[in-house]
Amino acid sequence: MTVEVELYARNMELSENLKEYVTKKASKLDRYLSEVEHVRVDLTHIKSARSATDRNVAQITVRGRGALLRVEERGDDITAAIDTAIDKMQRQLDRYKGKHSRGRGDGRSASEVAPVPTPVETTDEEVPVIARHKTFDLIPMNEGEALEQMKLLGHDNFFIFFNVDTNSISVLYHRRDGTYGLIEPKIG
Repeated sequence: MTVEVELYARNMELSENLKEYVTKKASKLDRYLSEVEHVRVDLTHIKSARSATDRNVAQITVRGRGALLRVEERGDDITAAIDTAIDKMQRQLDRYKGKHSRGRGDGRSASEVAPVPTPVETTDEEVPVIARHKTFDLIPMNEGEALEQMKLLGHDNFFIFFNVDTNSISVLYHRRDGTYGLIEPKIG
């Protein structure tokens, strides 16, 4: 199985050696979890960082069937940041593999349990401008898996997921007192 590796750089030039180095390291991540299909590596150089050890940032995002994991590492050398991020991702993949068995258990596909969207009525009033539209795949999971996924991705405020227990979209959020809340919308 070949892993698709995307490489992006901001505020830095990518040499061919660095491209080959990153691609070689990232393409081996499927050894740790066979479900890995896509790896995105973002490399950034931040000139205005307070510390020299925070100037080079390597962020790795791994996608696969049911898996979405992200790590970020900083260093004074970009290859050191890449190596540390790869090691961290390997540990996350091992931990993810040990904790999860895929499947909803009832044999239904996600398209069968997903609700049908209803059209929204529009008026002639002035509508605020929506600056960005974002789409993402909802992976069916329960509340415990959503909490773990939220922590693994580093999402501090909220996480949207398809709740298999209620067959609806739910929002998990972090409360000020350190606990978590769950929003379960209902069509009125």
